[in-house]
Amino acid sequence: MALLCENESMDDGLSGIVSLEDVARVLRQLRRREAREQCRPELTYREIAVKTGWSVGAIGGYFSGTFLPSTIRFDTLVRLLGATPAEQGALATARDGVAERRAAAGAAPAGPPRDVPCQLPAVVYDFTGRDDQLARLDELLGAPGARIAAVSGTAGVGKTALAVYWAHRVADQFPDGQLYADLRGFDTNASPLSPAAVARGFLTALGEQAARLPVGSEELIALYRSTLASRRVLLLLDNAHDAAQVRPLLPGMPGSVVVITSRNQLAGLVATNGARSVKLDLLSPAEARTMLARRLGSGPVAAEPEAVTDIIERCCRLPLALAVAAARAAIDELSLVDLAAELGEAGRRLDALGADDAASDVRTVFSWSYRALPDQAARLFRLVGLHPAPDLGVAAAASMLAATPAQTRALLVGLTRANLLTEHTPGRFTCHDLLRAYAGELAAADDGAMAVRRMVDHYCVTAHAAASLVNPARDVDDPPGAAPGVRPEPLADRAEALAWFTAEYPILLATVRIAVRYQFDTSACHLAAAATAYQNLRALWAPWAETLRVGLYASERLGDVAWQAWFHRNLIFAHAWTGDHERSVYHAELAIDLCRAVGDVGGEARCHRHLCMTFERQGNYRQALHHAVRSRDLLQGTDDVMRVAYAFNSVGWYQALVGDFTEALVNCRQAVALLQKHAHPTNQATAWDSLGYVHHNLGQHREALECYAKALALFRSNGERHYQALTLEHLGDTLLATGDHDAAGAAWRDALTLLAAPQHPEAVQIRTKLDGLRRTSDTQERTS
Repeated sequence: MALLCENESMDDGLSGIVSLEDVARVLRQLRRREAREQCRPELTYREIAVKTGWSVGAIGGYFSGTFLPSTIRFDTLVRLLGATPAEQGALATARDGVAERRAAAGAAPAGPPRDVPCQLPAVVYDFTGRDDQLARLDELLGAPGARIAAVSGTAGVGKTALAVYWAHRVADQFPDGQLYADLRGFDTNASPLSPAAVARGFLTALGEQAARLPVGSEELIALYRSTLASRRVLLLLDNAHDAAQVRPLLPGMPGSVVVITSRNQLAGLVATNGARSVKLDLLSPAEARTMLARRLGSGPVAAEPEAVTDIIERCCRLPLALAVAAARAAIDELSLVDLAAELGEAGRRLDALGADDAASDVRTVFSWSYRALPDQAARLFRLVGLHPAPDLGVAAAASMLAATPAQTRALLVGLTRANLLTEHTPGRFTCHDLLRAYAGELAAADDGAMAVRRMVDHYCVTAHAAASLVNPARDVDDPPGAAPGVRPEPLADRAEALAWFTAEYPILLATVRIAVRYQFDTSACHLAAAATAYQNLRALWAPWAETLRVGLYASERLGDVAWQAWFHRNLIFAHAWTGDHERSVYHAELAIDLCRAVGDVGGEARCHRHLCMTFERQGNYRQALHHAVRSRDLLQGTDDVMRVAYAFNSVGWYQALVGDFTEALVNCRQAVALLQKHAHPTNQATAWDSLGYVHHNLGQHREALECYAKALALFRSNGERHYQALTLEHLGDTLLATGDHDAAGAAWRDALTLLAAPQHPEAVQIRTKLDGLRRTSDTQERTS
């Protein structure tokens, strides 16, 4: 057989073409030559497919010599590859000679004609999106080695629809037919099909007489593989339970292509059989909207865009749910607004997505995956329905399950492989809201109350430890002991505590409400108090106030005066920052009365200190100074040195704001001297910032810059973004006063980056300063 080498002429290569393999070699040589002449890499199969409009599989078939291309496509292809007219004619002649020899060989006596099965189910008419997955399947057709794809995804995500759509698209490339079998891997009404039963059905479809088929499974599988060895067939094995169910059905030779769908990930096929993993996720919002438009018509979808957005979100972009919702709208003649409202009713979403046909009922389709789970995995899945969104960590899951982290991790991985959970970041698992709702329904029959108790205790104990690391000066006692089986997360230092808060913050807020709902009121107080340590640090003022109100409700139900005073006192500060000064004063009056009732002088002093911020935010600096002095005087007779020191700082700060810089310097220096003896970076940093502000207003700019540098270093080490921004604003003021406009602008821009809310009063004020700096710069340029 003639080989076409780099140094051979095209004529030499053409004269030696006697088979399809030789045609393919010439095509590859043309592809290499065209790349050299154009001084660029060879065209990929995908690039050729784009230029011709054919599938990647068809292109792969031409270049691998696995089937004879049609005349029209062949002529187009050789022109695309840069063949000269003479070469095109010679290659077409050689190709026709191969065709004639194949036709003559096919005319020789070879027994009766073989049946060509076409078993693919009907294609989904409104199939939408999935371009990446379709491209991944296209790669099978031109790939060397095993040509197997394992399509996996959660229940109702459209695995079969994708596989069938793609199979119809490429069916003409399989001259020996297409075979399909529903393996019933998750069917609760019938047993899964055995590999032998599937092979028997396929052999019959391929023309073998049923009476002559072997009885034994091994002999039957052997005959099945022998029959496929000489054929080019597309096999679609739908709804497989596991790798063991499909492995015997894989062809021994590479001519055929196998596509398998399963709710499990079939990792064994990927690892040992070289299968390509094709994972199917939820539709994108745009794909979901397109699907509804195809089902309901573009007019209604365009007319009610907000309702459509709600339907998409409440169906979690799950294709099955969207299909059922669209059917409900059409059959029941519901407006999209009414359908969206029905889907939004708490506890009724799965009812709204019900159907008479089990295969279309969302709850029933979910149940097929759930019932296939081992007992412990099924229990953990039920408990997921009790855990608040958005995701679940291994440690919290272990506490809910009363199991070890290692055992729990293995179960979570199993649920992931069953496509009931997704490990969206290492160690954190999630699922969409419809699955969560289904799990919650199942959890009603489980030991739900005890699992919730363990979950609340897990977050309560861990959050308390994290808050104490973030703010060692917090005045909250340890929470009560946790229930048996709870495994709080060990946190080594402040960095780990902040990382934990960042990951768990949304869950922590939801857990506070769950604790109140289950009347775990003491735990609710501790959870709310722990959350505020992070909220204050990150300047999350509005959520902080809301969390404190939930904690206050729990403390009132407990009748615990100390907790009530604590929440009222912190609400003074939170409402000061949100700008609700009337509520701030209201909570101050209640907090002061409660503190006096129980003889808590230190608590009463802190109430006055928090009131300082209320009046500062109003611009009433003299009233703020009054409460700062009151706070300092109440603390003078106590042994709380750190709070005494901070009280001196407050007095000095407000003296500066009213213009009494001489006295302010005395009090701020006193505060710095006392706070340097106590390792609380935030309080130290605040005192240095106050002292810097005083030096700035006394015209002592070098001293002010030194103080701000110390304050910034401490704020940064403690992760205090908000207060760091305020110090940067002050730093910019001093730099501007020294004439360094560029450095002042840089400091203010850094401050804006740190402020979370663009409309925060400080952010507005800093932008005003930057605008003034730009105007000054523009004026100087025009006049220079």
